[in-house]
Amino acid sequence: MTQQNTLPTNAPEFCAGMLYFGENWPDFHEYGKSSAIAADHKAIANPQAREAVYQSLLLADALRYCTLQVCTAKSSGHPGGFASSAEAYAAMVMLGHTNIVTEVGHHAPGFYSAMFLDRSLEAMGIQNMNDMMARFREQHGLLGHLSGAIPGLLAPAGPLGQGQHFAMAGALLHPGTLFPVTIGDGGFGEPYVLSSMKHFHFAYPRVTNYLPILVWNGFSQEHHSMVSLMSNAEMMAYWRAHDFDEVILIDAKDYDDAGQEGAYVDSTRFSFGQRMAFMEAVLSAAAKAAQNALNGRHTAFILKQLKGAGVHVSGAKSHNLYPKDTFESPEIKAALQKRALSPEAWALVRDNFSRAGGGPAAKTAVTEHVLEIAQLGEFPLQDFPVGEQAVPATAMGALVAWLGQQDPRFVVSNADGNEASAMKNINDALKIRHPTEDPLYNQQPGGQVYEPLNEDACAGLAAGLALFGSRSLWLSYESFAINGWPIMQTVGQAMAELRRKTPSTVCMFTAGALEQGRNGWTHQRPEIENYFAAQMRNGNVFLLYPADANVIQAAYEYAVNSVNKSMIIIASKSPLPVHLSMAEARAAVRKGAAVLYEGAGGTRGTVTFAVTGDMVLMPVFAAREILEKEGYGVRIVSVINPRQLYRPSDVAAHTVSEPDTDFMADAEFHQLFAGDMLLTIGGGGSGALEPVLLRSRAAYRDTLAWQRGETTASAGELMAFNGITADAILSKVRSFGGQ
Repeated sequence: MTQQNTLPTNAPEFCAGMLYFGENWPDFHEYGKSSAIAADHKAIANPQAREAVYQSLLLADALRYCTLQVCTAKSSGHPGGFASSAEAYAAMVMLGHTNIVTEVGHHAPGFYSAMFLDRSLEAMGIQNMNDMMARFREQHGLLGHLSGAIPGLLAPAGPLGQGQHFAMAGALLHPGTLFPVTIGDGGFGEPYVLSSMKHFHFAYPRVTNYLPILVWNGFSQEHHSMVSLMSNAEMMAYWRAHDFDEVILIDAKDYDDAGQEGAYVDSTRFSFGQRMAFMEAVLSAAAKAAQNALNGRHTAFILKQLKGAGVHVSGAKSHNLYPKDTFESPEIKAALQKRALSPEAWALVRDNFSRAGGGPAAKTAVTEHVLEIAQLGEFPLQDFPVGEQAVPATAMGALVAWLGQQDPRFVVSNADGNEASAMKNINDALKIRHPTEDPLYNQQPGGQVYEPLNEDACAGLAAGLALFGSRSLWLSYESFAINGWPIMQTVGQAMAELRRKTPSTVCMFTAGALEQGRNGWTHQRPEIENYFAAQMRNGNVFLLYPADANVIQAAYEYAVNSVNKSMIIIASKSPLPVHLSMAEARAAVRKGAAVLYEGAGGTRGTVTFAVTGDMVLMPVFAAREILEKEGYGVRIVSVINPRQLYRPSDVAAHTVSEPDTDFMADAEFHQLFAGDMLLTIGGGGSGALEPVLLRSRAAYRDTLAWQRGETTASAGELMAFNGITADAILSKVRSFGGQ
C-alpha cells in the first residue's frame, strides 16, 4: 500500500487529504452493497443483522483512522482513549442515538471525526480531510478539547468528571431522547461521577434516559488507571452499589483469538471473524442498554478494551502524540495503513453517519435549537423603603419562588440548605425534591429544589440545564463555591462561544465571610471573589454586589433576563439597611455603580469610597460621620456591577456571542468617582475593585479588603481582625498626602 498523492477517482470528495486507502473487506459485496441505515431512516432496523454488524465495524475503524490522521497532522492530540471506545461510539450512531456527550476532553479528536463523517463540520467550512487537518488544534478551528461551539457537539469537555451532568440535564429536559455519555476509567473518580448520578436518580427516579458508557481500558494519561486491577464482577458491583438497575459489560478478552496477555486486549488484533463477533456483542449490548434506559431502567454500559486499540501504540503510550510522531513515523504509517478503508467503504460510512439520528448532528442535536421556555413577564419586585432594614437573601428568595411557579422546569440547587441562607421562602414555595415526603422539611418527590450535599452535583446540574437551554439557579455559601465552580467556569466559557441563545448561568453565594465569624476560617473563603473578578475580563462573566434588598432583586432580574453569560451574585443573609429605591437599584445594576451618600464639600478635600458588598458599608458610614466633622467631603459609591466599570479595551466582550458592550463612559465614570482621594473597600477580595482603580484620576488611592479568616463572635470583630473598621478607614484617609 502506498501513500496517496491524489484522490482515487472512486473516492468521495470528503476523502481528499486521506493518505491511505485499503481494499474492500471480506464479503463487502454482500454486506456493504447498501447502507444498513436505509434512506429516510434514523437507525438500523435490526442490531443482529449481519450487514448492521459489518457496517458498525466499518464505522469504528473509520473513526480510528480519522482520529489518528488528524492528530498526526499536528503531531499533537489524544488518539488512544477514544480508540478504545470506537465500537461503542459506532454502535450508538448506528442505533440512531447521536446526542452523545463525554466527560473526557481527550476524546476530542474522535468526536470531531464523528462530526466530520456525519457532515456537521461542513457548517464551519470543513469539507474534507485536508480542511480538518488544517483546522485541528488551531484558533477558530477544532479546539484541543471539546467545545460545545463545534457544530453537532452538545457540550464542552476538558476537566474530568463533568460530562454526566450534561447527560442528566439533557435527559431531564428531553424525555424520550437518549443521552449516552462516555466516561474514562482514568478519571473515574474525579471528582464525583457515580455519586452525582446516584443522587440524581434518587431525586428523579423516572428520568433514566441517560446512558453512562464506561470506557474501561486499563490506563490513564501516563500510567495504569487506579481501577485497572478490579475484576469484572467487582466493577459491575460498584455500579450496582450506585443504584444502577442493570449493568451490561462487554469484555474484549472474551473474544480474543490472538493470544494477547493481560486483562485488557485490542480487538483490532483479532481475526476478522472474531472482530465481527466482538462488534456484534457490542452492538447487541448497546441496543439492550439503550432500550433499558429509554424504558425506565437505570442502566450502565461498560466496554472493556485496551487503550489505544487500533492506533499506533497501546496503553498509556497511546494517550497523546509528540513532535516525534509524524506521518513518516513507522508506527504511525503502519497503523494508518492497517485502518485504511476502501473508497467504497468510506462512501458507506458517510451514508450511515449522515443518516443516523435523522441527519447530521449539527442539525438534529437537541442543543442545535433554542429550547422554548416559559415566558415570565414582569418580576414582582418589592420596593423596600429606603432606611428600612431587610434581608437581601430573603428578598431574592421571594423572586426565586415566583420564578419557579412560572417555569415548572426551573431548578434551584443548594448543597447547604436554603433555610441556612435565609431563603426558606424558596423551599416553602418550590419544595425540596426528595423521595421521603415530609412537610416539616418541605420535602416532596416533585419539588424543584435539588439538594445533594455535594457542590459539584449542585453546580453540575444547574450549569447543564442552563447550557441546554433551561433556567436554573445554584445557591451556595461563598466559602464552599470553589468545590462546584469548575463546571460553572467551563459552561460559562462554552456560552461565550455558542451559536445560539441560552439562559445565563446564575449563582448566588450567601453568608459571605463577614457573617461566618463563629464558624472560623473554614467558612471564610471570600478569596474566590478574586477568581470571579479575574474572569470578568473574559467578556461574558458578571460579578454582582447588591448593596441591599432592593438591589439584589434588581440584580436577580438582570441576571435571569440575560443570555449566554455567567452571573454571580454575592450578598448577605442578615438584616441590613436599604439604601436605594427599586428604580434607583434597577438603574444602578445596569450602569455598574450608584452613589449611596454624598455630603457637602469639605475644606480638606473630598474622599470617595468605592465599596463592593453590603455589610461592609456599615464601617464606611460610621467613618463618614467623623470625617465630615473633621472637614472632609464624603461620597460613598456602591460598586454593584464592576464589569461595566472596565474600559471596553479591558474586556474581551467583542469575542463572545451575545456581547454586552454597555460600559460606563469616561465622563460618567469620572463624575461618579470624582474626588481628591479614593479609598476602595471590599468585605471580600479586592479584585473586583480593579476597574475603579484603573480609571480613577484621584491623586491619592488605596484599598482595604479581606486578609484572612479567624474565629470571632461577630461580623464587626471579624472586620476588625481584617483591618476593615471605621478607625482603619479614618487612618487611611488621614494619611493621604501626609494630611
